[in-house]
Order: sequence, then C-alpha cells, then structure tokens
Amino acid sequence: MLTVTESAAEKIQTLLEREGRDDFGLRMRVVGGGCSGLQYKLEFEETPNDDTNVIESYGVRVFIDMKSALYLAGSELDYDDGLMGQGFKINNPNAKNQCGCGESFSV
Repeated sequence: MLTVTESAAEKIQTLLEREGRDDFGLRMRVVGGGCSGLQYKLEFEETPNDDTNVIESYGVRVFIDMKSALYLAGSELDYDDGLMGQGFKINNPNAKNQCGCGESFSV
C-alpha cells in the first residue's frame, strides 16, 4: 500500500509531540484540486473512520481512506530537510503528470 520512511515518521512524531497530540495519527488523502487535477492533503486526526486503512511504521500511524488508497498504492511518504527546501515528499508511481510546483498530479 504505502510505505513511510524513517525520516517521515520522525518528523510526524516531532510535529505530534509539539502540538500535544501524541495519540493522533496522520490522515493522508487525495482530493480534487490543483493545476493538475489531484492534490495531497495531510492533517492530524485522532481516530480513523471505519473505511480507513491504518499503516503503522516506525511508531506512527497513517490513515488512508479507501478512495485515496487507489491513488496512493505503492507510494512512499518521505521527509526531506535539504538545502532546496524541506517538507513531506510523496513518491507516487501512479502519478503520470505533476505540476511545476509539485503540489498536484494526475493519473
């Protein structure tokens, strides 16, 4: 389904601790929008819904609904803290096109 790198898990854990939400997980969704048609949405959530896949990796939980799972199959969630910018990066083999800013994609 989706793999979470160790650096992404560490950043998720850091953000959860900073916000006092140690028992939350990261909700990862694919929604319509952006210049290429689809975009990723990440937010913290306390408990998953009934139709949610829960991925546990390196001590963090990632929640993915069934619809988003279709677009995220085989993807990797990573975190980059390099000189060219920092942030979560989603390496998605299903994305056929991506906009110039990297915020949206199409399949």
